[in-house]
Amino acid sequence: MSPLFIHIRILDVLDIVLVALLMYQLYMLVRGTVAINIIIGILSIYFFWGIVKMLKMELLSTILGQVIGVGVIALIIVFQQEIRRFLIFIGTRYISRNRMRFERMLRMDFDTRPSVKLRSVMKAVISLAGSRTGALIVIKRKSTLDIYAQAGDVLNADTSSRLILSIFNKLSPLHDGAIIIDDEKISAARVVLPVTDNPDLPPEFGLRHRAAIGITEMTDAVVVVVSEETGQISFAQNGRIYNGLSPKELMTRLENEYQGV
Repeated sequence: MSPLFIHIRILDVLDIVLVALLMYQLYMLVRGTVAINIIIGILSIYFFWGIVKMLKMELLSTILGQVIGVGVIALIIVFQQEIRRFLIFIGTRYISRNRMRFERMLRMDFDTRPSVKLRSVMKAVISLAGSRTGALIVIKRKSTLDIYAQAGDVLNADTSSRLILSIFNKLSPLHDGAIIIDDEKISAARVVLPVTDNPDLPPEFGLRHRAAIGITEMTDAVVVVVSEETGQISFAQNGRIYNGLSPKELMTRLENEYQGV
């Protein structure tokens, strides 16, 4: 009897690496969100279905098989926000100006943090919080925000604390809505953002907080919110919001995402 050999091709190794990369990126996308709990639930159902099939429990196996059979459609409905974010993530991370960026895939870029005038942003936020002036500041990372910026008033002005304070002044025609900061520029003001449909948010969260969560569900941007009622500072990222931050805590979070100037 001739011994059995497992023949492994280079394409097989490439296949395994690509699948592992895809699974890792999916995990990083849903980590820390409710989606990870849903995925665990789906895997549990699939595992239970496999046990039922092994035990030849025909009725239960048929029912579970039908449920799993329509699982693709159910996943698209349940994970529509995550799927959108994943496609945007792939498009902005690995493709730039119609060219593939394989160095991003291999993580050859050691520091890709955008450069933002953090001191100007922080000076304005502290002043806005002190005067209880509502503000919504969206800071771009990798996802494009052009579709939202074009719906507002395009500025393309250098970021400065005085300009931010002028925009959110209650007498300013630009104060209603958000501003978008792209690198060292304020690209647009009076921007209308998508509002989250998350039903589990505290009732005290108004449209500013819900819009901050909404844009971070659809892009990888971060958002700074100043409450008009309380003057509290909030920070939104990846569909989650952190309320009641001190200026020092906010600065730490921003420095983790951006190169400060």
